[in-house]
Amino acid sequence: MRILIVEDELKMASYLRKGLMEASFRVDTAFDGKEGLFLALQEDYDLIVLDVMLPELDGLAVLRRLRAQKRTPVLLLTARDTVEDKVVGLESGADDYLAKPFAYAEFLARIRALLRRPLQSVDTVLAVGDMEIDLLRRRVRRGAARIELTAQEFALLKLLAERQGEVLTRAFVTSQVWDMNFDSDTNVVDVAIKRLRAKIDNPFEKKLLHTVRGMGYVMEERA
Repeated sequence: MRILIVEDELKMASYLRKGLMEASFRVDTAFDGKEGLFLALQEDYDLIVLDVMLPELDGLAVLRRLRAQKRTPVLLLTARDTVEDKVVGLESGADDYLAKPFAYAEFLARIRALLRRPLQSVDTVLAVGDMEIDLLRRRVRRGAARIELTAQEFALLKLLAERQGEVLTRAFVTSQVWDMNFDSDTNVVDVAIKRLRAKIDNPFEKKLLHTVRGMGYVMEERA
C-alpha cells in the first residue's frame, strides 16, 4: 500500500518514513502544505499522514481542499491536543487524530486500523428525515430552516447521523467526540445532547433524536 507523509519536521518525516517502509509500505514525503496537496490530488494514495502546522499551506487547509475532491483516509498529526482542536480537525475531514508526542507502535496501529476501514461514501450530504447535513460546508437545515451549531454540536450530530438507526451508548459517544474514557459520574454527553436537541428537534413537530432509556441515544425518523 502507498502512503503520503506531509510533515515539515525533517527528522520526524524521516523517522515515520523509515518505520512505514520497514512495515512494507511504499512511502512518499512532502515537507510543506502546497507540495503535499499537489501530491495528494495528483497521485492515488491509500492513506495520508498530515501534520497540522505546515509552511505554505496549513494542514487543515490542505485537508479541506483534499476533501472537496477525494476521500483518501487522513491521519492528522498535531502538537495541539485540546478537545476543540480535535473537533475542528475531525470536522475538516480527518479520519483520525494523533497528538504529538506519540509512540510509534500506536501510530502504526492507527495506520493499520484506518486501512482496514471501508472507504467512505463520496456523498457529502447526510439526510435524516427532513434534516440535511452538508459535511463540507458544515451547514444544517430542517426544511427551509437553517440551524446554527457549534463545532462540538456539529461533530456530535455528524456521529449520530452517520450511524442513524443505531443506539449509541454514552461511552461510545464520549470516545468519538471527546476522545476520552467515559466517566459514569460526568453528564457531559447528556448536556451536549440536550443542547443539540434544543436546536434540531425542539422547534419542530417531528423529533429525530431519541433517548433509549438505560442504553443511550439514537437518531432516526419515526412514524
